[in-house]
Parts: sequence; structure tokens; C-alpha cells
Amino acid sequence: MRLLFRTAAALAMATASLPLAAQSAAPPPEPAEQAVEQLRHVVGLWNVETDFIGPDGAVQRTFAGQYRFGWVVRDRVVSGMSTIPELNQSAAILFFVRPNRSEIEMASVAADGHLWRMIGPDTSETRTTPNTPMADGTTMMLRFTRYAVEPDRFQSRMEISRDGGTTWELGNEQRFVRVDEG
Repeated sequence: MRLLFRTAAALAMATASLPLAAQSAAPPPEPAEQAVEQLRHVVGLWNVETDFIGPDGAVQRTFAGQYRFGWVVRDRVVSGMSTIPELNQSAAILFFVRPNRSEIEMASVAADGHLWRMIGPDTSETRTTPNTPMADGTTMMLRFTRYAVEPDRFQSRMEISRDGGTTWELGNEQRFVRVDEG
């Protein structure tokens, strides 16, 4: 359980789908443009509060941390780092657009060395990991969905499936607030 908590804590700060650009009166951008707008939106520094949710649906613990994202290849690749000082944890993050597959992928790895890959359509706020073998012999999938997206804030929820995506339970909820303009 401690390993699952640490993994979830690292993932909570290191993962989430990217937000869509703020809505306007103009028609929505084409899907490939939407993906690029998602990357542009995330660049910068974000303060994050993460509520870890217990099996009964109640908040068990809240941690404060930060995400910092910057361009590696403009309009294609963003790298980042997440930190949770209270847990002495950090994770490396890489977001990239695959226009030929209409996807955005996010990869994250923390001190435990486990690489998590979250993939979703470039028009969606949801990213899902493949069914992933865990050290205890079980498998786990994670699904991240961002919502309530505004230019300088958004929320995210992480759900866990232990049955290949048939059922999902809430693992955490996050509140992101931009610290700078990006």
C-alpha cells in the first residue's frame, strides 16, 4: 500500500492531461492546432494542491507542490518537473504531440524509475495509461481527466482501474493555479 501511495503521489504531481485553450467566439481550431494549443497553455509554473481520496470517497490527505513546464521543441515537445516537497519527491515529465496519430502523449518517471505513459486524442482532456504490471503481481491503469479549464487555473482527477479499465475508482483530485504567464 505504501508503494501504491508513493506511486500515486508521484503521479499526481507528474501527470495530467493538458488543457484546451480558453474558449472564444472564434470557431474551435482544427484538431492538430488544438494539440499545439494544449502544449502552449501548460508552459509555465503552476502551484498544485492534490487531495488523495480514500476508498470511502473522503479526502485522506492533501499535499502542496508545483509543476514547471518549458519548451524543448516549440509547438511539439514540452518538458517538465513536478515536486512535492513534503514527500521529498520529484518527477520528470515529457509531453509531445504526434500529429500523424492525432495524439498527445505524456511520459513521467520518478525516483522509483517506473516510466508511466499516458496517451489520449489531441482533442480530449483525458489521458490513459496502458494496463501496467505492478511489483505485487497485479495490474493497474490510470486515467487522468482535466476539467474546469481557465487560462490560469484548472482541475484534474486521477482514476485507477485494477480490472483492465472495466471499473474505475477515484484516486486523487488536483487544483492547479498558474504562478507566472508561461
